[in-house]
Amino acid sequence: MTRTLHSPPLSSDAGGGRLPLLDVLRGTAILGTLMTNVWVFVSPGAEWGFLQNGSGHAGYGSLPAAAESLFQLVANGKSFSMLTILFGVGLAIQFDAAARRGQPWPGRYRWRALFLFAEGTVHFVLVFAWDVLMGYAVTALLVAWLLARSERTRRRAMWWAAGLHLALMCALTTLLAGNGGSGGGVSQRIVDLYAHGSYPDQIAFRLETAFALRLEPVLAFGLMVFLFLLGVRLFRAGAFAVDETGRRIRARMLGWGLGLGVPLSAATAVGGSGFILLERYCAAPLVAVGYMGLIGAVVSRIRRPGPFTAGLTSVGRTALSAYVLQNLLCMLLCYGIGLGLAARWGDTGRPWWVMGLWAGVCAVLMMGSTLWLRRFSTGPLEAVQKWALRR
Repeated sequence: MTRTLHSPPLSSDAGGGRLPLLDVLRGTAILGTLMTNVWVFVSPGAEWGFLQNGSGHAGYGSLPAAAESLFQLVANGKSFSMLTILFGVGLAIQFDAAARRGQPWPGRYRWRALFLFAEGTVHFVLVFAWDVLMGYAVTALLVAWLLARSERTRRRAMWWAAGLHLALMCALTTLLAGNGGSGGGVSQRIVDLYAHGSYPDQIAFRLETAFALRLEPVLAFGLMVFLFLLGVRLFRAGAFAVDETGRRIRARMLGWGLGLGVPLSAATAVGGSGFILLERYCAAPLVAVGYMGLIGAVVSRIRRPGPFTAGLTSVGRTALSAYVLQNLLCMLLCYGIGLGLAARWGDTGRPWWVMGLWAGVCAVLMMGSTLWLRRFSTGPLEAVQKWALRR
C-alpha cells in the first residue's frame, strides 16, 4: 500500500540540510565494522572457520591475548548496531524528504531497497559472506511500511520486536551453554580453500553454504527492526541536531548506554563462548547507543575539525562504497587469491599485525574517500545506485 504524504516532516532538520554528526557516526561505524571483520579474514578457514570456532576471543592469559580480546570486544556487535540505528535514521530522512515534496510513500523507496538487496547479494557471492546489506534491505521494506502507519503501531512493533528478539537470544544461549558453547572446528579442506584455493572455488563454497552463512540476518531480524525504529525515534526527537536538545539527548544516550551496556558486555565476555549471542546481540546494542552519545559529545567540543574528523566524515558520506571496499581489500590481502597474509603470517606476531592491517585499511579508506569527494559529490557505488534508480 502506498500513501501520499502531505503532513510536515517530524525531523530535527526541518530544512532538509545535512547533519554533520551523522556522517561522523556513520564513518565510525563503518571502520568499527572492520574491527570485527578483520579477524574473520585472518582466521583459518576465513568466514566458515570463524563461524565454526565461535567468537574467536583469545582470552586474557597474556598481553597479546588480552589485547586481541579487548580489541574485538570494543567493536563486536557495537558497530553493527550503530550502523543499523543510522540506517533507520537515513530511512526517516528519506521519509521526511518525501513528505516535504508530497510524494507517495514507500513509493520509489521500494526500488531502492530491492536494489540494495541485489548489491548485497553480489557482495555476498563475490566478496564477503558476512554481508549486512541484504538484511538491511529486507528490514527497510518492513520499516518503510511502518513509517506510513501510526505512531502507536510503530511503538508496538518496536517493543514486540525487541521482546521476541530477547526471548530468542535467551533460548539459543541456553542451548549453547548446554553444549559447552564450543564450535565444531573447521576442516583442513576449508582452511586450504581460503589459503590456496581458487577464486571460483571460494565462490562455489559460499553458494553451497549460503544457508548457514546467511543465518545472522535471520536470527537478528527482530533486533534490526527494533534498531531501525529506534533510529527513527532518535532522529525525530532531535538527537543528532547541534542545539541544546540534541546535546541533552546525547548525554542521556551516553550515560544509559555505557552505564548499562559496558558491565553487561563485560559479564557476557567473561562468561565465555556460550554467551556470544547475548554479548553481540543484546549487550552490544546498549553499548552502541552509549558510543553514539560519546562521539556526539566529543564532536560537539571540536571547534575546528582536523584531518581525522574530516576522514571519518568522508567515509560516512561514502559509506556503501567504503564498506564494500574494505572487505575487498582484506580479501585480496588475506586470502590465497591475493597476498595470502593469513596463511603466510598466521599466529606470528598476532595480534599486532592484524591490528596494523586494520589501521592501514582504515587509513586508505579515509584518505581515499577524502580525495574522491574533492572531485565527486558521492561515492562510486552510491553513484551507480542513483543512476540505476533514475532509470
